[in-house]
Amino acid sequence: MSIVVTGAAGFIGSNLVKALNERGETDIIAVDNLAQADKFRNLVDCELVDYLDQDEFLERVQNGSLGQVRAILHQGACSDTMETDGRYMMENNFRYSQHLLSYCLRHQVPYLYASSAATYGGSDTFVEQRQYEKPLNVYGYSKFLFDQVVRKVLPTAHTPITGFRYFNVYGPRENHKGRMASVAFHNFNQFRVEGKVKLFEGWDGYQAGCQQRDFVSVEDVVKVNLHFLDHPHSGIFNLGTGRAQTFNDVAMTVVNTLRQQQGQPALPLEALVQQGLLEYIPFPDALKGKYQSFTQANIERLRSAGYSAPFLTVEEGVQRYVQWLQK
Repeated sequence: MSIVVTGAAGFIGSNLVKALNERGETDIIAVDNLAQADKFRNLVDCELVDYLDQDEFLERVQNGSLGQVRAILHQGACSDTMETDGRYMMENNFRYSQHLLSYCLRHQVPYLYASSAATYGGSDTFVEQRQYEKPLNVYGYSKFLFDQVVRKVLPTAHTPITGFRYFNVYGPRENHKGRMASVAFHNFNQFRVEGKVKLFEGWDGYQAGCQQRDFVSVEDVVKVNLHFLDHPHSGIFNLGTGRAQTFNDVAMTVVNTLRQQQGQPALPLEALVQQGLLEYIPFPDALKGKYQSFTQANIERLRSAGYSAPFLTVEEGVQRYVQWLQK
C-alpha cells in the first residue's frame, strides 16, 4: 500500500519523502504541481513509486482510481502569505484539502495535513481554540476555515485526522521558496553576498531585531509527522518548539557559524552591530498591521498526545542548517 505525499517537491513535503526513504519506505506516490519546474531538484535523491500532477491526482481521488493507500500526508498548498488572489488561495488550500478529507473519511485512510500558525494572526495566545484564531491574511483564513471543517467531522470520524499548525519552519530543501523561504535562509544568502545581515528596526513595542517567533527546524516537523503516522491520534496540534526566540538569535547563529567555518571567533550581538555585520533597516509600511511580532506555540496538546522528544533550539538547528547549506 502506498503513502501519498502531496506538495512532495516542496519544502516540508520533500523532507518527509526523504525521511520515509531513510526508514525503508519507497512505495510513495509524490503529488505536486511542477509549474515551477526547479522544485524537481528536491526529489532527485528520493525514491518514489509514482509521481502525479496535482490535477491528475484529484481526478483519481474523485473517480476512485487511486489504488490502495495507506495514508495521505497532505503538505500541498499555496503558502505565500502575501498572495492577494483569494479565489486561487481558497481553491488550492481549502477546497483541495476538503476533497482529500472526504476521500480519507470514505476509505478510512489516515489523513495528516498541514495547517498553520497563521490561523492565529492577530492573536497573542497560541492555543488550539476557536477564540484565539484571528487570521490576518487570506492564507491564514484558508487554513483556519479548513480547520473548522475538520473540527466538525472529528467526533464521528472512523479514521485518524491530524492537523499540524506549523510555526516558522526552516531547514534544507527550501531554496525554491523565494521570498517565502525562512529567515535563516535569507540571512545566509545575504551575508554571503553583502557581508552583513539586515533585520528590521523596532516596531510594535519591540526593539530592533527583537521581534520573536517560534522557529522550528524541519527536522523536528518531520519527526512529529512520522510519530503521528506510527501512533495515530486525531486532532489539531500546534507544531513549534514552544520557545520563542528573536530574529537577532537567528542572525547571530548564521553569521557566527559562517565565521567559525572561516576560522574566525564568534561575536556577541553588540560587536556584530558595531562591525557592520548586522544592520537594522526601517520596518516596511506594507507589513504594518499584517505582521506577527511574536509567536510561541503552546505545545501542551502535542505533548498530551504522546510526542515527548525535545525540539532543537535556534542555535542548534540553524547551525546545522547553515552547515548543510555550505555543503
